[in-house]
Amino acid sequence: MAESLSHKFGQLIGDLLELALEPHLQKFARKHKLYLDKKGIRKARSGKKVCWTDSKENKHDLDFVLERGGTENKIGVPVAFIESAWRRYTKHSRNKAQEIQSAVLPLANKYKNSSPFVGVVLAGVFTEGALSQLKSLGFGVLYFPYDTVIKAFSKFGINAAFDEKTAETDFRKKIDGWNKLVNKEDVAKELLKLNKKNVDEFLNSLSDTVSRFIERIIILPLHGQETISVSVPEAIDFLIKYSEDRPKLPLSKYEIIIKYNTGDRIEASLNDKKDSIKFLETYL
Repeated sequence: MAESLSHKFGQLIGDLLELALEPHLQKFARKHKLYLDKKGIRKARSGKKVCWTDSKENKHDLDFVLERGGTENKIGVPVAFIESAWRRYTKHSRNKAQEIQSAVLPLANKYKNSSPFVGVVLAGVFTEGALSQLKSLGFGVLYFPYDTVIKAFSKFGINAAFDEKTAETDFRKKIDGWNKLVNKEDVAKELLKLNKKNVDEFLNSLSDTVSRFIERIIILPLHGQETISVSVPEAIDFLIKYSEDRPKLPLSKYEIIIKYNTGDRIEASLNDKKDSIKFLETYL
């Protein structure tokens, strides 16, 4: 079955999002000494897609990944996963939001020790519920409303507005108008200009996450035997009778707390010294 022109035009707008975002991410990567992986050939991986695997060996294709220590020939540690999407109708926005979180969050969980930034760049018509859902899950959200997309295209003589009644012949005019543009980057720049405040907030959020550092590490070796109480009075009674003058007891576990300058913290409970060292080595 031939691809509909409406779908093709939607893909064109999706490509515009990547065209708008890539220069900013490249500049960000250079500033923070990171590697930006994007669609295309890279010696460190096969194929043209940016594909990462979660802890259950499921593969997820993404638009952009920022890596610390990555090069053209070497996969680095991911510090940001960023996906983009265009949707014209609200009836599709919630499903797309869920699709994005299903792709990105398992990766963020696998690489949680590097606490990667998870971001999404959306354009078109997305409900407030869909946007709030992503934000509540920790996503940095950059949203280009439908009217700003139309306005960016119109500056260059292209009427990008459409609905479910738009004829195929009209879509052909829109696509032909895009193909004739000499500098398609100008449309991308105009879209960014129209949404400058949102773009700045998104990039600042990305910078805060990537630039954060460990402020201190608290290690608490715990000795003794665990006591479980089934009620508050029982727990209080245990503390009343517990003697703090007991001789040294065998090690129970190590409690480790990592605190960042941003106020974030990561806690771990490990049974022995070897595992504790391995855990901390993942933060080197």
